Amino acid sequence: MERRSVLKNIGGLFLAPSLIPEASPAVDKPVLRVAHITDVHLKNALGAPEKFSKCLHHIQKKTPKVDLILNGGDIVFDMNKENITTIDAQWKLYKSILKSDNNIPVQYCLGNHDIWWSENNKGQAVYGKQYSLDQLQLSKPYYSFEKADWKFIVLDSVHLDIDNTWYIGKLGEEQFNWLENELKNTAANKPVLILSHIPILTATLMVEDNIVNKWEMLGGDMHTDTSKIINLFYKYPNVKLCLSGHIHLRDRVEYNNVTYICNGAVSGAWWEGNRRQTAPGYGILDLFTDGSFQERYVNY
Repeated sequence: MERRSVLKNIGGLFLAPSLIPEASPAVDKPVLRVAHITDVHLKNALGAPEKFSKCLHHIQKKTPKVDLILNGGDIVFDMNKENITTIDAQWKLYKSILKSDNNIPVQYCLGNHDIWWSENNKGQAVYGKQYSLDQLQLSKPYYSFEKADWKFIVLDSVHLDIDNTWYIGKLGEEQFNWLENELKNTAANKPVLILSHIPILTATLMVEDNIVNKWEMLGGDMHTDTSKIINLFYKYPNVKLCLSGHIHLRDRVEYNNVTYICNGAVSGAWWEGNRRQTAPGYGILDLFTDGSFQERYVNY
């Protein structure tokens, strides 16, 4: 009886109004929910249109709802060496699906497959990145915007290699200076999310078969100016998160208090199943006012 009485009194203490925790304030709720899709590689084959529509529906059924889609590039299957008829068809298909199957705002980043590098067409006005910029109504391939207490910086990570025949991951001097000014002119308490197609930093390149005594990393697989960019980020602690794709593999690397997330592809292994152990999918991110975030990879 004494033990029961003691437990009863303890229970009363826990129910005392002064000890009941208050409801979490609104600041503890995410201010923005973002879906990160990348490497859609859309074309009218392999069931790609139907699968991409399924992905978009999957995103729109999320609770809480998704406020913004970040498309990380390789929007269409491939523009690099294709003829203009094929390119037109791929973009027409993409726009048609977005119009019929999506009602969430989308911000875009260009990927290496969104660039027209056919040597026979260098003189045309839509050569290079201009065709895709026109399709997306973008004036430049890198830009910034603000939404719900966060700043988003979209980078152009794809540039011609030194031989002008293929691509390499980097910013270049002009864009790097622009990025430096963007960070310098951003309030220190405003969290920053960076979006690029090619990863700034990733561990996915270490996952290779038959390594003997060294890994081979190509300049088109990860930024070649990684060290320079990381040194810049170190000066601005409000840079919280960098999103990328390109590798079709999922990883998360934390370095100097910046989180680098390479998400898997919507197309998986170019619409032919998983790419290694990464299934076709997209990232979901809940962003908070204080710069913290929660994220996960979703197989749709």
